[in-house]
Amino acid sequence: MRTLVLIKPDGVVRSRVGAIISRFEDKGLKVVAMKLMKLDRASAERHYAVHKGKPFYDSLLNYITSNPIVAMVIEGNNCIDIVRKMMGATNGAKAEPGTIRGDYSVGIDFNLIHGSDSEESAKYEIPIFFEDREILTYERADRDWL
Repeated sequence: MRTLVLIKPDGVVRSRVGAIISRFEDKGLKVVAMKLMKLDRASAERHYAVHKGKPFYDSLLNYITSNPIVAMVIEGNNCIDIVRKMMGATNGAKAEPGTIRGDYSVGIDFNLIHGSDSEESAKYEIPIFFEDREILTYERADRDWL
């Protein structure tokens, strides 16, 4: 199973990229694609199409295109559920300590990270950021222990 994870602009400019990636690797998940990029408006609109028409839509697009992001495809058993739990509640002020948002975010506007919420979402979102040839296959050295 695969999921899309985005480290949003606040995570990049606050130098939390390494810490966030380490959490997923330490958990036993595998990064199979990754890039640092500046998201263009059209891709942002496609990614956040589900929010079109909501009051926060324009500010969301302005935020996600304001600075670089790190886009990743993460692979592993139950990775969608695991990543969502590791991210914590969308509002960092309500996220449990020990989660990414609980440890690094204090609000909902700058909440550091995005993860697909379902297999269907992952299948829709991953191609926005990655071509098939950019997603690699390899085995973790500790795979038998995970």
